[in-house]
Amino acid sequence: MRMFALLIAALLLAPPALADEAQIRRALEAKLGGDRIDAVQETPLAGIFEVRIQGHEGPQIIYTDARGTYFLTGHLIDATRDLDLTAERLRKLTAVEFSSLPPELAVKIQRGNGKRTLAMFSDPYCPYCRRFERVLKQVDDVTVYVFMYPVIRPAAADHSRSVWCSKDRAKAWLELAASDQPKVPAAPATCANPVNKVLELGRSLRVNGTPTLFFADGERSGGGMELAQLRAKLDEASGAAKK
Repeated sequence: MRMFALLIAALLLAPPALADEAQIRRALEAKLGGDRIDAVQETPLAGIFEVRIQGHEGPQIIYTDARGTYFLTGHLIDATRDLDLTAERLRKLTAVEFSSLPPELAVKIQRGNGKRTLAMFSDPYCPYCRRFERVLKQVDDVTVYVFMYPVIRPAAADHSRSVWCSKDRAKAWLELAASDQPKVPAAPATCANPVNKVLELGRSLRVNGTPTLFFADGERSGGGMELAQLRAKLDEASGAAKK
């Protein structure tokens, strides 16, 4: 908070300035431990500039003044629209081509006509995943591709493998991941299954938590969503994917 107060005071006392990108890079790169600055651009807040960094964990955003004298970490919020501008930018920066996700490695669950699509990296023993499954039950006309990502309880990864070996994979997944009490599939975890490949895929996509969602427009979201937000995003992403 003290750093924030100093930065705001400096901005209020200083005349408007244009960003000196080269100076910002010189000032900040030495502090970033080897991370690379990809771009510097203006934000809607006068005198504050977004610095996009490519780090080991993927794209990150910090904020600075026009000369790189001060910098801030955190989220920039548009209070008039109740919009997290930082989160919105990161969703776009971490987007993927939805068509590049391999459906043959996923459990397919269709509700209604299935016209909207969603890919989800999920662990059946992740509390947030289980909560999100209850939200998904209330959504119709959607096809969900579940990439089983057993990272919460790796010792129970065979339960995900048993889902794949079940005759009805969708039913087995929902009984394991969405029921009040997890029901472990009766099928032995001995068939050829994609769980290890999904773990590799998730690491390559920097999936660092579950659930991680990928929408038809390629944007990702971590931690699940409330019902109204999910429905709106599914509609938005479906429309964007058709353009």
